[in-house]
Order: sequence, then C-alpha cells, then structure tokens
Amino acid sequence: MSSNEFVPYDLIVLLSGISVSLKVFLVSSLFGGLLGLGLALFRHYRFPLLSQLSVFVSEFLKNSPVLVQLFLIYFGLPIFLSMDMSAELAATITLTGNTAAFVSVIIVTAMAAVDKGQIEAARSFGISEMVILKKIITPQALLVAIAPLVGLAVNQLQVTSLVSVIGVMDITKVGAILNQRTWQPFIVWPVIGLTYFAMSMAISKLGRKLELYLRKHQTWSLA
Repeated sequence: MSSNEFVPYDLIVLLSGISVSLKVFLVSSLFGGLLGLGLALFRHYRFPLLSQLSVFVSEFLKNSPVLVQLFLIYFGLPIFLSMDMSAELAATITLTGNTAAFVSVIIVTAMAAVDKGQIEAARSFGISEMVILKKIITPQALLVAIAPLVGLAVNQLQVTSLVSVIGVMDITKVGAILNQRTWQPFIVWPVIGLTYFAMSMAISKLGRKLELYLRKHQTWSLA
C-alpha cells in the first residue's frame, strides 16, 4: 500500500483529534465562563482594586494575540513556576483566560442593559443587592448575553486550532500529519474544515434553542 493512501486507522486518529479539540474547548469554556463571571461582577459592582485589576486583565487578554498568550503560558509559566507543563494543559489555561476576558465584557454589557429604574425601585423597597442580582438582573441580562456568548463559543472553538502550534494533537495537528503523509491537501483540509463547521453549527443550533427556551420561560419577580 502506498504511503499516500488513506487507511482505516486514519479515521481513528481523526476522531482522537476531534476529542482533544472538544476537551480543550469544553474545559476552557467552563472555567473561562466562571472566571469571566467573577471578573464581570468585580467590574459591575466596582470593588476597590479588584475592579481595576479585572479591567486590565480583560483588556490585555482581549486585545493581545492568542498565539502570543499561548507561547507565554507554554514556554514562560513552567520556567516561572519551576514545573513541567503539558502542551494540552498550557492550551487549556490560555484559552480559559482568553475566554474569561471576552465573557466578562459580554456579561458587564448585558448587566448594564437592564433597566436602571427597576433596580432603583427594588433598592427603594430595601431589597438586598443579592436578591436584585438574582431576581432582576440575571434573568434579563442572560437574554441579552446569550447570543454573543454563543458567538463567542463558536469563535473559541475555532481558536482551538492554534493549539496545534505547540504540539497538541488536536484535529488541526492531525490534519497536518495526515496531509504530510498523504500529500492530498484537497481531501484532508476540506474534511478538517467541514468538521469545524459541523461542530460550530451544532453549537449555534444549541444556542438558538437555549435562547428560545429562555425567552419562552422568562419570569422574574421579587417573591
């Protein structure tokens, strides 16, 4: 069999690459979302020092190349901490921070979009800030934030392709290896591209369903 022919094992390798890409994406999205929420709350409630720090961190990560962040974490953090770090862990940490930066901006913007009159009215009745956040701000801000958050998720999925640069065996790295072995770029790269497309469309479809569900079941009260 010629080395430039595809073999059944290539499918297994491709599926392995997809699983790595999804793992990095899902883990970084989860922790990035939680970290982004924390940064957003610091900014919204203007906690001393923490608010300014969250703005700086968000703006730096949002406005610097992801590839530079990836190199900084992969090559710099192990030296700074005197520890070994796998490429996959470095990729996950990098995308977690990058995701958090964008999530924080989206959430802050969504919270600011909530009618201030409702919030002031609740405060005038002595309602606590925690109850206002839970009962008034969150339900309405979530509807504003859901569409840009879904768009961010699609973008971050595609950004995971950069992790192949540091050796993570994601779908892009697998594609590069298959292309190098088979020299059939017009087969390999369309397949890789269509795989990303399919995953992105799945995220978008789930996002639309979630948005419709939230709009249909939107209820909020101070009871």
